[in-house]
Amino acid sequence: MRGNTVISFQKAGGSGLQLQVLPAACLTGALHLSAGRPQPFPLSLRTPPKMSPFGGWGMLEAFLAMLCCRGSDEKVFEGPEHLMVGSGEVQVINCTASCTDPKKLVLETHLNKTLLDSQAQWKLFRVYNISKDEQLLCSFTCAGKQETKVFNITVFYPPKQVLLTLSHTSVAIGTLFTIECMVPAVAPLEGLSVTLLRGTEILYNQTFVGTARFPQDAVVTHNTTAHREDSLHNFSCEAQMDLRSRGGGLVHRVSDPQRLEVKEPEPSNQMVIMATVIVLLLLFVTFVLLYWYKQRRRSNT
Repeated sequence: MRGNTVISFQKAGGSGLQLQVLPAACLTGALHLSAGRPQPFPLSLRTPPKMSPFGGWGMLEAFLAMLCCRGSDEKVFEGPEHLMVGSGEVQVINCTASCTDPKKLVLETHLNKTLLDSQAQWKLFRVYNISKDEQLLCSFTCAGKQETKVFNITVFYPPKQVLLTLSHTSVAIGTLFTIECMVPAVAPLEGLSVTLLRGTEILYNQTFVGTARFPQDAVVTHNTTAHREDSLHNFSCEAQMDLRSRGGGLVHRVSDPQRLEVKEPEPSNQMVIMATVIVLLLLFVTFVLLYWYKQRRRSNT
């Protein structure tokens, strides 16, 4: 899922520029643009449905938004000035003015953008390939006064792979082995949690901290002892990045399962040597006793 937000409309009245987010009632009808497959009904305001960035839903999205929200008595609320957007994703932005006849309503950015739809009071843009932190300026002139709205976008790098490694694929009962899970190239680490699982049982969980914006590998290691029942379950690793408090979304990835073969412990060389010595000692004692017994019988005769 992606951390995109759909920006919608507000009725005319007064001056100034506002970015508005669709209310829940409108979102159930309007499709949101993001990478992935289309989902017509979002689960929540924080988890918008997915859609291919190159799909043909842009005009339909604008139409459904207008159809739902035009004339609606439901209160809309001001959109966030800061959004978390996955690296390389697209973002749909709606520049909306409060006056009915704004002049020079534009979205200022060096990024590639297309105009999806427009009317006198608003314009709906699709901005492509957001690969670094950006500031989008939505500006227009209303009643001779120019207004701008700074729209801050912070790029994050969500978990795309979760790699699980077992130090051994076959171990004896009671042997120590290591489970390692790596989530490559993620940022920020804040909000990332990695969980090691045996079947559905949580073996270890680690929550990361750090606000560095450059991607880095997140690695979790856990040492444990092999048990007989370990061979009955798959080992796996889950990574979850929760950026909802910062205007983003919730991203969840799971590794491929790994299997561990658990064997009965083999006797050690030391135990074999000890057993051999004991057997030889018993044979020697037996030989001595037999020799002593024969000697005694001879002396009696």
